Amino acid sequence: MLNSDPKLIYDRLVISVRRFFRDAGRERAVIGLSGGIDSAVVLAIAAHALGKDNVQAILMPSPFSTLHSVTDAVELADNLGVKYSVFPIEGVYNKFFKEFEELFGEDVKKLTRENLQARIRGVVLMGWSNQNGSLLLNTSNKSEIAMGYGTLYGDLTGALMVLADIYKLQVYSVAKYINREETIIPESIITKAPSAELSHDQKDSDSLPEYSVLDPVLWSLIEEKRTPADLISAGTDISLVNRIVHLMNVSKFKGYQLPQMIQVGNSPLLPAEKCLFYDLD
Repeated sequence: MLNSDPKLIYDRLVISVRRFFRDAGRERAVIGLSGGIDSAVVLAIAAHALGKDNVQAILMPSPFSTLHSVTDAVELADNLGVKYSVFPIEGVYNKFFKEFEELFGEDVKKLTRENLQARIRGVVLMGWSNQNGSLLLNTSNKSEIAMGYGTLYGDLTGALMVLADIYKLQVYSVAKYINREETIIPESIITKAPSAELSHDQKDSDSLPEYSVLDPVLWSLIEEKRTPADLISAGTDISLVNRIVHLMNVSKFKGYQLPQMIQVGNSPLLPAEKCLFYDLD
């Protein structure tokens, strides 16, 4: 169920990250820290699993990043005692944008502009990984991956996908568990509307159903193996079901190009060879 025990999820993720690094013979991780809930949870998990001195956060604000996202990210890193660097991508983005206009001979489309930012960030993070021998931890969650809401060679890159078997609503539950004794993840990260911040005033809900609506449908389709017809006959809006199924179908090709993921449940989205399942004992 979507209210799966957040402690069990958290413990499995921490242990899995620790064992993955041990098996890979690595000690250090790098994470792109956006000021959003997903990267916040991954940073907290990494700090617990590897030790705060072995984790590096990189903040990469763009022209569309909000000030509060940057300040939230800094506050989180400070709360965890994790080192962070700030690498604004506006200059690189503007150079690419100008070159793209010349290459295409026309205006650069909105999707191209958005994905360009994600791919610049991916290059920066992989550059850090190469330079310092760190492994990049991916921060995409299961809801986003199921909907194809991610950029290949951008925010979908990394050595390990930490949240790829965790739905967005479960990410919030894990965040609240992390804050059970003290505020580690700033409350504003938990309460603000999810956004990739790739364009002005962008919200995830511009492209996807609200997660409170989306996740129960995804759970029924993926975890319970119910058919679209089952959901519709049970009263779920037909246009909603058709929209979700369509987005799932047209984005399946991305799954074959993604890094390995930590498996938590019994119905991972990625091919079996990409799923890592560690016993807790």
